[in-house]
Amino acid sequence: MAQAVASLEQQADKTALITGSEAIAVACKLADVDVITAYPIRPYDTVMQYVAKLVANGELDCEYIVAESEHSQFEIVKHASAVGARVFCGSSGVGWMYAFEALTVTPGLRIPMVAMVGNRALDDPGAFGVEHNDALAVRDLGWQLVWVDNPQEALDTALIAYRVAEDRRVFLPCAISCDGAFLTHSQALVKIPSQEKVDAFLPPYNRGDLLLHPDNPITVAPQVNEDWLMEIRRQTAAAMERAYTVIREAYAEFEQIFGRRYGNPFFEEYQTEDAEIVLVGMGTLSTPVKVAIREMRKEGKKVGFVRVRWFRPFAAEELAKTLGRFSAVGIIDRDFSLGSPYLSGVLATEVRAAMYPAAKRPPMLDFICGLGGREVTLPDVKKMSDIVYHAAEGKPQPLTQWIGLRE
Repeated sequence: MAQAVASLEQQADKTALITGSEAIAVACKLADVDVITAYPIRPYDTVMQYVAKLVANGELDCEYIVAESEHSQFEIVKHASAVGARVFCGSSGVGWMYAFEALTVTPGLRIPMVAMVGNRALDDPGAFGVEHNDALAVRDLGWQLVWVDNPQEALDTALIAYRVAEDRRVFLPCAISCDGAFLTHSQALVKIPSQEKVDAFLPPYNRGDLLLHPDNPITVAPQVNEDWLMEIRRQTAAAMERAYTVIREAYAEFEQIFGRRYGNPFFEEYQTEDAEIVLVGMGTLSTPVKVAIREMRKEGKKVGFVRVRWFRPFAAEELAKTLGRFSAVGIIDRDFSLGSPYLSGVLATEVRAAMYPAAKRPPMLDFICGLGGREVTLPDVKKMSDIVYHAAEGKPQPLTQWIGLRE
């Protein structure tokens, strides 16, 4: 095994200047996806366009089906997965919501679908800019949810998502969230691994005795009502619990084969070793936050950043242990949860719940910021950091504040 891995490491990756959406499409090619469905909605549609180009050029051999709606495209891949096909599809904003019936039943059917959400604000009013509420709508249903912040991580995470979702211990769908425009349409240099590396990392999709086939008479989606529904829900919950272990295994083997290390799979820490306060967030807002932190460090302010990758499963105990090291915490939500506890965003509510049993609970503030694709600016980050510093000093602060609002 060691010799095989060493041989793979010697194979040079190709480098390409591509967007986050194109990186996901390249991952579909490398993963040898069998069935891909499409229905256009911005900003996700850039994925289906690049997949169509790969198919037209003879670089990707798959069943590429243009559906008549978002609902239909998710239904098509759901059934294709049940009969043994590796599948991919995706959507954005209200398109993701239009598919909600299909999205709801997919985890309970134990369909390891991988989908991309091009994060976009929900209408009305109409907006194409990034918000996280679309993907977060499935957070309680059994979908695994992961946020990425650059095209390289998008490609790598897509391969990891197939490995985790299709593991028999899990068999749950996974949605890869890519911030609209900031990631879906932005180019970066990406290392594209060889097919041999991917084949060594990602085994063929195998449903085993759960394959829907005439030679294997099984029942899919029976009407169970009160007789068996609780047991089925518990089985789905147990699969999500096992996903923690499978995710760790997948990242460890990914590092061994591809040579890229992500450290903690569930969240990234940036300049936290000596930090007094930290900001917490998801997705591409990490770019302005990290730039602002470097500037504040020059001013003597010890600010760190924790970027949550996997939102489901949520690494509550590990995150609580990490955040308990700091004097105060500021959570940046690129989402909203109207009427929630303390009128906070979704991420802040989850983080506070995770911190509740912890021995050390620093002050935790929430900032609603960057909705509808509005830029999270360096002054915004510095303002939020100053507010968190005030909380660390014992000065009372509102638990939730909206940042960047027009006067």
